[in-house]
Amino acid sequence: MSSKFKDQIREQFGRTAVAYVEATHFTGGEDLEEAARLLKPSHDDNMLDVACGGGHMALFFAPMVRQVVASDLTMQMLKKAQEHIAEEGRVDNVVFREADAEDLPFPAGSFTLLTCRIAPHHFADVPQALREFHRVLRRGGRMAIIDTLMPSDPEIAEFFQTMEKMRNPTHIKAFSEDEWQEMIQDSELILQETMIISKTHDFQEWTKTAGLNRAKVQELNKFFMDAPQKIHDYFKIESFAGEVESYTDKKLLIYAKRKEKEKHIHQKAAVEAPPETPLEDPPETPLETPEES
Repeated sequence: MSSKFKDQIREQFGRTAVAYVEATHFTGGEDLEEAARLLKPSHDDNMLDVACGGGHMALFFAPMVRQVVASDLTMQMLKKAQEHIAEEGRVDNVVFREADAEDLPFPAGSFTLLTCRIAPHHFADVPQALREFHRVLRRGGRMAIIDTLMPSDPEIAEFFQTMEKMRNPTHIKAFSEDEWQEMIQDSELILQETMIISKTHDFQEWTKTAGLNRAKVQELNKFFMDAPQKIHDYFKIESFAGEVESYTDKKLLIYAKRKEKEKHIHQKAAVEAPPETPLEDPPETPLETPEES
């Protein structure tokens, strides 16, 4: 990720940090519940939430784990997330760290859980981010990524890419389920399960979190309203008097693990001794090699 693009992301999300914290569509949802079901968090877990945004994922998981490190590239977003979680007053085990998802400032094997929600479509190098996720996860560590799913129909996919760019210029690319599976495999993480979850967005709130002015909102509204019927059907666009009220897209939940440490059983072959010498018991050997980070 270039320095210029990082600065663009910091500017974009810094000025919209308050809107992200206040956005109701981040505060809960089926995706959070399903992520928790798959990850099975416990109070022994040390969790990293990458690109934490307003801190909603960190706040949701904090009561279930020992500690959450909430990381984000944008310091202003971290400050607002910290304020938000402090005001909730329900947890005291969340710490905040400025971090680039593609170059995480943590030692290898630091975390047993890792989450990343509605963020990878802003990453310039998703495969590099996944390699970093693999590196900072302990062996046997669990990971859940949630991001918008790229439609399989080329016409709908083109509409989706265009409207996301119109809303937020730091959007780079969403991926299909097949593309995600390939990237997970290439990162040496082990895919366990995927799930597609529908998410309905209030149009006005959705544009507010991007900090769009009135003219940009009207332009985006027109782009939705002028779209072909197949796009209206796919996104379940709801409107009244020419104004978009809501639309529904699809999120992909990816559950994967880092490979467990291997257990090596060392067996020493018995050597046939001379008849007059009794066989000795073989020496005890360890069952496991030391754990790698």
